[in-house]
Amino acid sequence: MISLETARDFVLRDLVPLAVEEVALDVALGCASATDVVAREMVPGFRNSSMDGFALRALDTSTGSGRLRVVDTVLAGRPSSRTLSAGETMRIMTGAALPEGADTVCRIEDVTMVGDDLVIIPRRLDAGECVRWPGDDVHVGQVLLTARAELTAPALAVIAGQGYSTVLVHRRPVVGVLSTGDELSAAPTLSAGQIRDTNRPLLLALLRASGVTPVDLGVAPDDREEIHRHLSEAVMGCDVVVCTGGVSVGDVDHVKGVIGDLAPGRSHSVQVAIKPAKPFAFALVGAMATPIFGLPGNPVSTRVSFELFVRPALRVLGGHRLVERPRVRAVLGCALATPTDEKLHFVHVTTHVGDDGRVHVSEAARHNSHLLSAIVASNALAVVEPGGTYAAGDEVDVIILETASLARA
Repeated sequence: MISLETARDFVLRDLVPLAVEEVALDVALGCASATDVVAREMVPGFRNSSMDGFALRALDTSTGSGRLRVVDTVLAGRPSSRTLSAGETMRIMTGAALPEGADTVCRIEDVTMVGDDLVIIPRRLDAGECVRWPGDDVHVGQVLLTARAELTAPALAVIAGQGYSTVLVHRRPVVGVLSTGDELSAAPTLSAGQIRDTNRPLLLALLRASGVTPVDLGVAPDDREEIHRHLSEAVMGCDVVVCTGGVSVGDVDHVKGVIGDLAPGRSHSVQVAIKPAKPFAFALVGAMATPIFGLPGNPVSTRVSFELFVRPALRVLGGHRLVERPRVRAVLGCALATPTDEKLHFVHVTTHVGDDGRVHVSEAARHNSHLLSAIVASNALAVVEPGGTYAAGDEVDVIILETASLARA
């Protein structure tokens, strides 16, 4: 067996980000920026009001109050053509441009109206109150987003605010998913010894959630020539190929052999010192060095292997700076069994943020590689090492898989 670190090293060390392409902002969410994005406009671009109220000169309230004549109304997008003079004010809406001569806004709830064209300002105002100044948010030349940063919704909004309609990104990986096994059936009624394919739906969903483009390659039987044909065709049209089943030591575990045939001298078929997901195969195929992953066939093993090997590789190929999921120390609310072997165990657990602000493990799923339903409610993987102490109240490293569900209990 080899260590997890050794396996991850030969997977990740030779990968480089995919080519750069220019895409519209509305399809860029989740991509990695290929360049720094630099501001070319100030935001705001002009003085404007942060409140509904009255634009005025602060000097007109220097005695502690002011009685001002209303001479105009300024709406957002419709600046006033007048210049404000002493003793005058203009009604102004949030986001509207301050008129010439004004330097302050008094909130509408703070004034007293006297008829339709006179207001009383009840206190002294300082220049600049309730005013947004040019460049408050963004100044020209400011780096809004650095290369390899992920394009989140706020990032895309900021870029759009500069008048950009496209952005340079590293291309999303196109990832093919192939299941193997004579036992897999899509028929309405299963025959004796047959099961339904869960790995392919699992992986296709994980790929969508990872922001890449999945391709369903279907199911191949336990036939070496058929598997070779499927994988040979897949590497021609995909940036990455992920195959499940056929990587262990059984008589019909052909995938690892086919991967070796496709990439002589550039393939690995190994047993990794982890549980689940010990059997693993990997290769870089052809002139394009297309990665092929051979994952174990048990579904929980498939999920763990995806998280440890496939997803980090996809993040590298996608040009992302942040490759790993968040890993934190968590307080155990239940005991975990200490491994009796020398493997690193990954246990699906349910976590939440407690009243103390720390992450807590509230429940551990039944720990076996075929128990897919047991992990449905899990949102993290606990990293359990041989020789550790994992009683309730102890701490454990956890890899957060679903940040949206990491809510306070």
